Amino acid sequence: MSASVDPVWEQKYATGHAQRYPWDCVVSFVFRNAPPGVPRDQIRVLELGFGAGSNLWFAAREGFSVCGIDGSPSAVAAAQSRLAEDGLCGDLHLSSFPTVPEPDDSCDLVIDRASLTCVAFDVCRETIREVHRVLKPGGRFFMNVYGDDHSSAQAGEKSADGRVENITGGTLTGVGGICFYGQDDLRAVLGEGWRVVSRTHVEVCDADNDTHSEWRVVVEKQA
Repeated sequence: MSASVDPVWEQKYATGHAQRYPWDCVVSFVFRNAPPGVPRDQIRVLELGFGAGSNLWFAAREGFSVCGIDGSPSAVAAAQSRLAEDGLCGDLHLSSFPTVPEPDDSCDLVIDRASLTCVAFDVCRETIREVHRVLKPGGRFFMNVYGDDHSSAQAGEKSADGRVENITGGTLTGVGGICFYGQDDLRAVLGEGWRVVSRTHVEVCDADNDTHSEWRVVVEKQA
């Protein structure tokens, strides 16, 4: 595994960690942003850090052409098995950020459901440059990262690359290093060449008064 991928994720997927159903924010993004008037089998959906494959499974079941990358061999195997269970297929690659092994201008939608938040800010920025390269003009990118007011952001040790390591509190214990984002951080990693479609900050407090904070950003590649 690449240094950009925390070994904790291979450990998790090797021992059966799985999200069985797709995330609601991903389902909404795909249905709202798929190019209108284009047959679904001609719409290519790429996911970064697909894990056990629940989001790609959903998209493939709905008739979209799917592809993705993950840095965990066990995750890739689990996702391939999940697709095969329903006779579905996708181009799934073992690859670590910032590399995105897809041709230029080949994807209509790109999904990041809390994968880029697990790598350093500079790796995230380089990966987003790759996302921009592989998206078609007018294609859209969903970025979902944790906010800097998350309780876990103050419950670990800040490393030189921007990640908070050894998190001992909040909802993000046991998931390795995490980068937490403010608005300035989002602007810095996105860089140029995008039109912001939407930017939503979601904050939830649980029974222990821990704050879960995340950003849900949709941007469009400018022609």
